[in-house]
Amino acid sequence: MAPPRSFFWSRRIFLTLLTGFVLLPVYVMVSSSLKPLADVTGAFHWLPSRLTIRPYIDIWSTIPLARYFVNSLVVAGAATVCSVVIAVFAAYAVSRYEFHGKRVFTVTVLSTQMFPGILFLLPLFLIYVNIGNATGIALFGSRGGLILTYLTFSLPFSIWMLIGYFDSVPRDLDEAALVDGCGPFGALFRVVVPAAIPGIVAVAVYAFMTAWGEVLFASVMTNDTTRTLAVGLQGYSTLNNVYWNQIMAASLVVSVPVVAGFLLLQRYLVAGLTAGAVK
Repeated sequence: MAPPRSFFWSRRIFLTLLTGFVLLPVYVMVSSSLKPLADVTGAFHWLPSRLTIRPYIDIWSTIPLARYFVNSLVVAGAATVCSVVIAVFAAYAVSRYEFHGKRVFTVTVLSTQMFPGILFLLPLFLIYVNIGNATGIALFGSRGGLILTYLTFSLPFSIWMLIGYFDSVPRDLDEAALVDGCGPFGALFRVVVPAAIPGIVAVAVYAFMTAWGEVLFASVMTNDTTRTLAVGLQGYSTLNNVYWNQIMAASLVVSVPVVAGFLLLQRYLVAGLTAGAVK
C-alpha cells in the first residue's frame, strides 16, 4: 500500500523545518560578516541595512591569519597522512595475520577511545618538555609535537575502522595476487588498498577534521609561531573590543577547506562508514 498523503506532507514540513534550523546559524554568520562592526554590536536585524566586504579584508591584518592557516594545513595534513599510512599497515597485519597478543592489541586500541583527551594533556606536556631538555628536540611548541599529539587520537580509531573494512575484503584477492607473483606488500597496495578506498577516505576525513578543529591541545602545545586557526581566532577578541564581524568572516573562510573536502569525498565517506560498520 502507498503511504497516505498526510505522510508526505508531514515529511516535507519536518524536512523544511529541519533545513531552516540548520541554515539559520549559517545565515546569521554570513549576514554578520557583511556588516560594519557598529551594526553587529547593536540591535540585531535580519536584513542588513548596509553591506560591506571590509571584514573579509581586515581579517588578514588584525591577526596573522595566513600564518595560522598554513600551520593548520601543515599539522592537519601531516596528521592525516601519518594516520592513514600507519593505520593501513597496522590494520592489514591484524586482519590478515595471526600473532600472539592480537586480541589484546585490538582491545587496547579500542579502549583508548574511552578516555577524555584532557587526561593526556599533562602527561604529554611533561613528556615533551623532558624530551626537549634531554635531547634538544623541540616537541613542545612545535608543529611536530602537535602532529604527534593528534596521532594519539586519530590513529586508534583509524586502525580499528580499517580492521573491519579489510576484513570485508575477500582473502581470495590476496591469494590470487600472491599466485600472480606479488609479495605481501604488492598484494596490499595493488589489491587490498584499491578495494578499500572508501574506508581509507573515511579515515582520512576523520583524521583531518579532528586535527583541524581541535582547541584544547593546540592552545597548550603551541606558541605564537605555531598557533593554529582553532586557537588563533581568539585574537579577534581584545581587551578593548570584540570584532564580531571579522570573527564571522574568518570562521567562514577557515571552514572552506573542510566543507569543500567533505562535499568532494562524501560519496566515499558514506560508503566507507556504512561498509566498515556493517560487514
